[in-house]
Amino acid sequence: MREISLVIGTAGHIDHGKTALINALTGINCDRLIEEKKRGITIELGFAPLKLDDGRVVSVIDVPGHEKFIRQMVAGASGIDAALLVIAADESIMPQTREHLAIMELLGVHEGLIAVTKIDRIKDEEGMLDLVLDDVKDFVRGTFLEGKAIVPVSSITGENLDSLRNEIKNLIDRVKPRPRSGAFFLPVDRAFVISGFGTVVTGTAYHGTAHPGDKIEVLPSGREGRIRTLQVHGQSVDDAFAGQRVAANLAGIDIDEISRGDVVCQKGIFKPTKCFESVIKLMSEVKEPLKHWQRIHICTGTSEVLARVSLLRAKQIEPGESQPAQFVLEEPIVCTSGQRFIIRFYSPLITIGGGEIIYPYSYKPRGAASRAKILERIENLHASNNNNESILAYLISESGSVDKSEALRMIQDTPANLELIAKNLITANKIVELDNNYLSIKYCDELINSLVDSVRDYHKKFASESGIPLESLKLSRELINLAVSKKLLVQEGNKLRTPEFVPENDEVFAQNKELIIKICMAHKWQLITLDELKHESNLPDKIFAKVIQAMKNSNELALIPEGYILISRLEDEMRNILKSLGSQVTLAQVRDSTGSTRKFILPILEYFDSKGFTRRAGDYRVVL
Repeated sequence: MREISLVIGTAGHIDHGKTALINALTGINCDRLIEEKKRGITIELGFAPLKLDDGRVVSVIDVPGHEKFIRQMVAGASGIDAALLVIAADESIMPQTREHLAIMELLGVHEGLIAVTKIDRIKDEEGMLDLVLDDVKDFVRGTFLEGKAIVPVSSITGENLDSLRNEIKNLIDRVKPRPRSGAFFLPVDRAFVISGFGTVVTGTAYHGTAHPGDKIEVLPSGREGRIRTLQVHGQSVDDAFAGQRVAANLAGIDIDEISRGDVVCQKGIFKPTKCFESVIKLMSEVKEPLKHWQRIHICTGTSEVLARVSLLRAKQIEPGESQPAQFVLEEPIVCTSGQRFIIRFYSPLITIGGGEIIYPYSYKPRGAASRAKILERIENLHASNNNNESILAYLISESGSVDKSEALRMIQDTPANLELIAKNLITANKIVELDNNYLSIKYCDELINSLVDSVRDYHKKFASESGIPLESLKLSRELINLAVSKKLLVQEGNKLRTPEFVPENDEVFAQNKELIIKICMAHKWQLITLDELKHESNLPDKIFAKVIQAMKNSNELALIPEGYILISRLEDEMRNILKSLGSQVTLAQVRDSTGSTRKFILPILEYFDSKGFTRRAGDYRVVL
């Protein structure tokens, strides 16, 4: 047998024979609850493997047909790839038939077929079946089921079941399998305990591939655990992937920490949200418009929460119309870009529309400018057709700079895939990678221009210096290297200058600098303070400040604890003295070697500690 990553979901009115048909096709009764068997209606989701004679196996979901269980129906339909619409021959089109088909369309289902069941009940009514088939053709006209196979069958007698199986094989050939790459994402529709194994969850995998031993997190709670074992249709497997019905035995997660509506997903990729951006469509059959900030129920994946709809263009959406909108949720959910949802009136609880999640992580806009920005993002991301490369490129251009962990959440993909996507964008000159961040070309150019402006400003202030010291720039070395590679700046030693800059030969400046050095050397280990140095130099305030700043920038001078001045010449001399005293020295040894006092030697040693030249260890200092 060959497992195919494809899920077929039933749809149709209550008591039209969905469960009986699945039983006839698979040999499995999907009514697993005692109450379901008693009442003869499906309340919860049921699942069965459909084994075809060519060796392929697909998953079939039996969803409730009763109007009270639409939430369960949406939970099942959210993960399907194709629909099997079931219509009873003795009743034809009924209210839930219409609602289920509308929900399938809103959830983005594009493939399927139709089974007209219970034909054994009308075998004595001549022409009745032809009438029903004509009704069905008219009913599906204009929908994704127009022109698709319509197969009359009887689950009781088995009539035409082989024809239905053949049409299902044709259907499987038409449906494109879901991609297995990407971050694993499994909305939970059931959670229970198996004695001796612990917590088990089931669901339809939306994205990615999982393996036993993988680290996972349960969102929105954030509980962390790992996958102990995996099963698909009761068989243990080494991997489970998108489009399969999966049962996962979880380690580190208690049963009371997980329930329907939660998502089991790859760690570090997804996060909960209470506001997402979307495009919604109101069903044409709805009798009243949907108004801005109206309270509604929203069903997506296996979760259902209350939310407010924030319309971005109009005050209301008329029946049959589509509009970009935000949803502000009353509880956090976990969702993905491209995921479909259904909305229902708060009261009465009827289905009114649905749509597609465009961007999962948003915020309530404040003012017209913010609203316009969100509207532009929806339009651009919607046009990207869920292409992660386009999504990442746009979001980086919008924000300017994004770190890699945030980029992972933006595209909800694996680190390996992010690297490939980013590499393509870098090659295409759409983004730049700097210091574990992705930058837009525009923002990167702004940073480089700002850096060049800073260097030019320094040249104006210190025209006699050969350039600005790298240590004084609190910027990424990668950004500096990029500016140098673009030949916008030149690096010489530890100095940075613009290509056209030539330092002035300022003899007066050089003389003033020598004066400062001479005064400091005269005091030597009886250090002098900044104010004392200014007094002794007798230089005007502006000239003195300019010389001191230039010497600090070029590391020729440092201000150390207690406000003393230490020039680089003395700093080098002190390092040689320390090395001559051995690997461990005391303050008293240094004091005696320099002929100074504790008052001056202690600040020097504390400065050396901060620079990493020495390390204090009790009464000693280790010379590094």
